[in-house]
Amino acid sequence: MKLLVIGFIWPEPNSSAAGIRMMQLLQAFQSQDYIIIFASSASYSEHAEDLKEYGIETRRIKLNDSSFNDFVRQLNPDIVLFDRFMTEEQFGWRVAEECPNAMRILDTEDLHSLRKVRQELHKSKEEFTIDKWLEADITKREIASIYRSDLTLVISEYEIQLLIDGIGIDESLLLYLPFMYNTLTKAEIGGLPEFENRQHFVTIGNFRHEPNYDSIVYLRKSIWPLIKEQLPNARIYVYGSYPMQKIKHLHSDEDGFFIKGWAKDADQVMRSAKVCLTPLRFGAGLKGKMAVAMRNGTPVVTTRIGAEGLSNDFGGFIEDIPDSFAKKAIELYLNRSVWNEKQNLGFEMMNSRFEKSRFEKKLVEKVNFISGQLVEWRLNNFIGTMLQFHTLQSNKYLSKWIESKQVK
Repeated sequence: MKLLVIGFIWPEPNSSAAGIRMMQLLQAFQSQDYIIIFASSASYSEHAEDLKEYGIETRRIKLNDSSFNDFVRQLNPDIVLFDRFMTEEQFGWRVAEECPNAMRILDTEDLHSLRKVRQELHKSKEEFTIDKWLEADITKREIASIYRSDLTLVISEYEIQLLIDGIGIDESLLLYLPFMYNTLTKAEIGGLPEFENRQHFVTIGNFRHEPNYDSIVYLRKSIWPLIKEQLPNARIYVYGSYPMQKIKHLHSDEDGFFIKGWAKDADQVMRSAKVCLTPLRFGAGLKGKMAVAMRNGTPVVTTRIGAEGLSNDFGGFIEDIPDSFAKKAIELYLNRSVWNEKQNLGFEMMNSRFEKSRFEKKLVEKVNFISGQLVEWRLNNFIGTMLQFHTLQSNKYLSKWIESKQVK
């Protein structure tokens, strides 16, 4: 089987949860002996994974350019996976036109519309509601993309239920596929540093990602002073790729707030710390930093947004108020028994909720089932067929108009 993956960006597993997610998907398909071609219109970045080392062919493609039609026609993939709905918007109609028999899969990464609407409402100091999400244009775009796809991969159980209950999307069109990790063994757990051998606080995340940037500013201004007041010798190390100047300005040796930049080894950084702080105020999907923390035995203090898609018995505390957030951070930092309890809950969650072989099996079975009866499958998704027809007409002529302008 030949799989074409069209990436919104080139995967950066050491920079973002999206990069981790993409590499997990690629490895899942590789385990089934798929021939994989990864294509993207994005520029290569310094932190991008070298996919050729994994035996994956890479191709640069252009937006609004008929050269993609020639490329995909000659490639003739059995399956095309779109990385985020924006990629499906840009290239989906061309795939449908040139390779109508190819199964089309959308990986949402997270519901971008949910994140964007929450972000806008946070800035305007408004409460989030499902109705406000439904009213947004970006929501209509993302939902249309889901309907046009033969299968959509959703990383969060919260988002699966939102799509089913809030929109009415048929559950068969969706597949819950969270982060996928190998089971933590007793030896791996036993090899992690214990409470006494860890020190200080940590947080991590791509600074270009607006929820991460906001959380660092919020942490610096509203939470860290409360922690520092009770723990004057404490430090927090803030790791993340692409630290812009406004992030670097938050650094203060005196206040124990250290901006460290990109972490080459996020696991090593996480397992050295005693507590991870993740005060996200908006966002969507599962948070990669939560998984990294729990796998490395580092309890977390986060918010409801940060813990979304996880049950309450994860490896940490959920607090939305700065004072309560700081108190729980201090409690974890000082109380070994509470720290051990939360650490063990994190291990249990990673092994019970994100077990790699179980979800890889579900993915393969679902893809094989749909691809084996693609014509009938699409007949049962009339809304998707209808949207594909109208999108093909509108996007086709818009793209050709843009292409003609570029030529001139």
